[in-house]
Amino acid sequence: MSTQSTNESAIPGYAYGAVGHSPVTLDELQALKATVMFGEEDSALLHRAGELLGDQVEEILDVWYGFVAGQPHLVAQFSQPGGGPITEYLQAVRARFGQWIRDTCTRPYDQAWLDYQEEIALRHTPAHKNETDHVHSTPVVPLRYLIGLIVPISTTVRPFLARREEDPAQVDAMLQAWIKAVVLQVALWSRPYAREGQW
Repeated sequence: MSTQSTNESAIPGYAYGAVGHSPVTLDELQALKATVMFGEEDSALLHRAGELLGDQVEEILDVWYGFVAGQPHLVAQFSQPGGGPITEYLQAVRARFGQWIRDTCTRPYDQAWLDYQEEIALRHTPAHKNETDHVHSTPVVPLRYLIGLIVPISTTVRPFLARREEDPAQVDAMLQAWIKAVVLQVALWSRPYAREGQW
């Protein structure tokens, strides 16, 4: 079963392969991968994880959205300033978030992938926040929340892996690869938040 979305063009605002060039070089990406200890074995483990998670994406998103819904400071990032959540914004982001799970597991971490990480990063900052979905919400997602969300986005995946893989050691290995991939991406997403020359 393919883990890649069969109708990516139907995902609002999903523009993989059609975004600007990342200022991060491939050499810098390789150094960052080495820093989080991400190697070829992790790529293979992620592909396997993608096979197991592919048809569970909506359930995973239910868990993640349930967590966000219980955190007013996180819900605020999808709301009108001082107002309630913007339903269409939440729905559009959800579709892209689901594809992000698939991309994390199945895409090669090459130039196109690196370019899209920069686009994701910018969509959390005043440079592109709200622009993709044409909404009036908060102007920036604070970096502290992107970093903090590494924990729930990582730990909540384990039960979904364990549902399809009986060997606990394999589950742990896939989870470790997932955590490395998430930390790698959040590190890349932090770039627009840093002062020039300090990233």
